[in-house]
Amino acid sequence: MYRIEIEERLLHFKQPAGTSRGVYTTRRSWFLTLTDDTGRRGVGECAPLPNLSCDDIPDYGDMLRTVCDQFCYTGVIDYDRLRPYPSMLFGLETALQHLHAGSAKLFETPFGRGEEGIPINGLVWMGTFEEMLSRMEEKMEAGFRCIKLKIGAIDFEQELSLIRRIRECFTKEQIELRVDANGAFSPDEALGKLEQLASYDLHSIEQPIRQGQWDEMARLCRESPLPIALDEELIGVNTPARKEALLDAISPAYIILKPSLHGGMAGTKEWISLAQARGIGSWITSALESNVGLNAIAHLTALVYGSHISMPQGLGTGLLFTDNIDMPIEISGDRLWFRP
Repeated sequence: MYRIEIEERLLHFKQPAGTSRGVYTTRRSWFLTLTDDTGRRGVGECAPLPNLSCDDIPDYGDMLRTVCDQFCYTGVIDYDRLRPYPSMLFGLETALQHLHAGSAKLFETPFGRGEEGIPINGLVWMGTFEEMLSRMEEKMEAGFRCIKLKIGAIDFEQELSLIRRIRECFTKEQIELRVDANGAFSPDEALGKLEQLASYDLHSIEQPIRQGQWDEMARLCRESPLPIALDEELIGVNTPARKEALLDAISPAYIILKPSLHGGMAGTKEWISLAQARGIGSWITSALESNVGLNAIAHLTALVYGSHISMPQGLGTGLLFTDNIDMPIEISGDRLWFRP
């Protein structure tokens, strides 16, 4: 027999988080505290992103209560029923795994034992040219060797100037650069912009055009000199058949998985397996969760990719909030560590 308490909290960003879809100053999350008959407890986080998550629904709290009550009644997670609600699924999976593991170390891995850190990218949010330049230099001084730039909000020529500044000082071997357009380009202009970006030896670009344009995205993936990674494109694609159809139709270089958006832990593993079978790369990122969600995502990353992870993951969001929740994770240099 299980019981679940739900607490809704509003987290506050230390500085505005700018994307091409707008600026975040707060973040709403629902925290699940799962208890069994023996008194064991586990905590999970449900954190849909406004206007982005497929389960960002007006009655989210009521639906979450229904989902939790159903789990408490059956004692098992109904994965098929919860495919349309990935953030709820992720919170429930995390709480249950936390309860069974008995600690914040969700899985037995070198990361979970504190033996290995996970390489992460340094994230530079959108802002003015001066703000982005300052943030970029801070990340490099902190020791990051992979930097991800959010682009699409200021003048494209200014964004190119930022990238040019890095490349004037650092080769691609010294600093790996990724850019994330969050769907900011139109299909007509995208290829021209990708060709300009490619001249600066970038690793990849995330979601150059808005999701849902499979034919246009497939064309870009075929013609672009810059590897394309899908992110928002995966949201709401919840069944195995639909996932296979998307990967086969678009054939991207990479997919980027956020468990809160892309099917929880189970859905993330499913995406990675289908991508690997097609020679498509992947990495995992957080979706602006608190440290509760970030800790779970980090342990999942260590589990699915194994030891000695070489590709930087998007897990550098643990310092975003003024009122974050303490967990035994910390960033040292360009790696995220678990300190058991």
